[in-house]
Amino acid sequence: MTVVSPPLDESSPSPRRARLTIVRISFAILFFELICIRWIPGQIRYISYFMNFILLASFLGSGLGILSAKKKLPIPPFPILLAALVALVTSHRFELTIVSPDLLYYGAGEGSSSSEKYYVLPLIFTAVALTFVPLARPLGNLFRALPPLEAYTYDVLGSLLGVAAFFGASALGLPPWSWFAALAVVLAPPLAPRGILFALAYASVVFLAWRGTEGDRWSPYYRIHVTSNGDSHDINVNNSSHQRIQPHLGKETFYFRAYDVFGRGAFKNVLVLGAGSGSDVAIALAHGAERIDAVEIDPVILQLGRDLHPERPFADPRVRVHVDDGRAFLRKSSDKYDLIIYALPDSLTLTSGFASLRLESFLLTVDSFKAAREHLAPNGLLVAYNYYRQDWLVQKLARMMEEAFGSPPYVTTYGAWGRAAVLMAGPRLLEAPVELDAPYREGGVAIAKASGSPLPLVGAGTMEGNARQSVATDDWPFVYMQVPTLPTIFLASFGAVLGIALVLLKIFAPSGIARSFDWNMFFLGSAFMLLETRSLVQFGLLFGTTWMVNSLVFFGILVSVLLAILLCRKSKVAPIGVLYAALFLALLVSWALPADALLHIGNLQARYVLASALTFAPIFLANLIFSRSFRDSQNADVGFASNLLGIMFGGMFEYLALVFGYQLLVIPIVVFYALAFALRASLGSRPGEAPGPALPT
Repeated sequence: MTVVSPPLDESSPSPRRARLTIVRISFAILFFELICIRWIPGQIRYISYFMNFILLASFLGSGLGILSAKKKLPIPPFPILLAALVALVTSHRFELTIVSPDLLYYGAGEGSSSSEKYYVLPLIFTAVALTFVPLARPLGNLFRALPPLEAYTYDVLGSLLGVAAFFGASALGLPPWSWFAALAVVLAPPLAPRGILFALAYASVVFLAWRGTEGDRWSPYYRIHVTSNGDSHDINVNNSSHQRIQPHLGKETFYFRAYDVFGRGAFKNVLVLGAGSGSDVAIALAHGAERIDAVEIDPVILQLGRDLHPERPFADPRVRVHVDDGRAFLRKSSDKYDLIIYALPDSLTLTSGFASLRLESFLLTVDSFKAAREHLAPNGLLVAYNYYRQDWLVQKLARMMEEAFGSPPYVTTYGAWGRAAVLMAGPRLLEAPVELDAPYREGGVAIAKASGSPLPLVGAGTMEGNARQSVATDDWPFVYMQVPTLPTIFLASFGAVLGIALVLLKIFAPSGIARSFDWNMFFLGSAFMLLETRSLVQFGLLFGTTWMVNSLVFFGILVSVLLAILLCRKSKVAPIGVLYAALFLALLVSWALPADALLHIGNLQARYVLASALTFAPIFLANLIFSRSFRDSQNADVGFASNLLGIMFGGMFEYLALVFGYQLLVIPIVVFYALAFALRASLGSRPGEAPGPALPT
């Protein structure tokens, strides 16, 4: 079937054609959603911090597409809108300096811009949503052609295939042009006159995607560009300067601070969290380290270090390299270290399109510092350094270390590019020179030795944290926020997104939709979106915020959905009231026993089984409820569209975690499910009424 608009007549397709078409379109929707989440932030750098909005746009566009099938409205075909979206993103270099008093945005600029382009986010949101409309539109007729649960079964199968395909593309490091080429193959039109036009549109998309990122490398997290000049290589990720590969003596002085204080050969066993391209490892080797564990989450950046670093630190037999999340490595390892380095862990991107977590969020918490403390040798030292940009962030980190170690850290601060700093904590400080045992002060400070490339010295001394700042924890892992709040930039964005959604709903939804809109399915979608987000966050804490963990959890959630559907299709399940009671009980248990309680379970397999039970039990019960409700739906297309719009609405509530933490997301989840239950009870059940012909399976 050609995905065009107006859609082909699918009012009475054969059962086989209907099933295959649903699988194909659902595959394309999920695959294209993941393309947008990965590719657009690589072109427009500040979207890296708002990937949740791309996800919301995809759900909005899909829901509107299904609703629009009942409305005689000419809509440009998907290949044409796709070509327009790709041309928009690749032909305009959108620059935006994000200046927010509530939240730091590393890599998005340090000063005020003369022309703040705040229209960029609403523009991209609208363009993405519109592109999904014709892609999802045929599902409106197809969902009326099959019994609801049968149609939903094939929808989930298509989504599973989409996740698996993109997982494979990420594992192989394939570039974006190949993603778009795969999408074109799945949706390939026949060679009719209009089919040739669409083929040309897809060809232009592939060409623009190739030209826009020619010479770049794509890791599972970033678009990476390398500029070389002799022994120096600059690594740029998502259009932001990220790292420089160069001989270790050319690195900034804060890299050397711990060695300058305690001397060469003071640290035999070293752990580097955020090893990047190898500079921190090269410095440790040059200062007498005998064994180094180098942990880096991005395999492509690690490989660049192997290939380009002039001193080849990763090839040294004293170095063991681990491609892993730093926090996850701390849980897996039983080794003790003389020195643990938090080596400039600022990722410039989020973990996934579902949550507001950056890759390093769980690495920069009080709980993480406590975990690192347990891996220190009796005279060990923990060191963290970076360009922290703001004084308050240095003070916040100092307070977090003080809470983790029971005494304030020794801090050295520098100028240039805002505020750079080195924070040191641990029992080794007891062996520090006497002159270092003084309260932190600025101005007129002298230090005995300063290796490496010099920076303006600002201050030094033991720093007590600011008690007015909230510390980052595993439940509230937002180190770049001074206090729990909902930043104004998010509130303004929500307002713009809701306004856009209402306008698009007016345009694409058929008249009288308010009377047939399924609010029960809407709130089921809102609740499930938050439940899914919370589950991804829990698994990220327990097993690492890597792309592989996220992909496997998302795949597991879809498998759970599929099992719930099959159970409802093949056998009788408990009454809906009993399912809701079981769901609320499972949510209560999940709230009373948070994910970090499982961190104390040393056996990885046992932890995984218990975490899976806590995570997937509510998801499975929620999908049994959804499947029962969807099976009883009289208008499967409207019900499914209502659910997608509810998912979009619920996704906004994920940002409540910025205020209350992720554990308390249970509250809006319970509220939304309670509203869904109340609405279903008020309308009464309509068991067994299928919206279309009961086609044989």
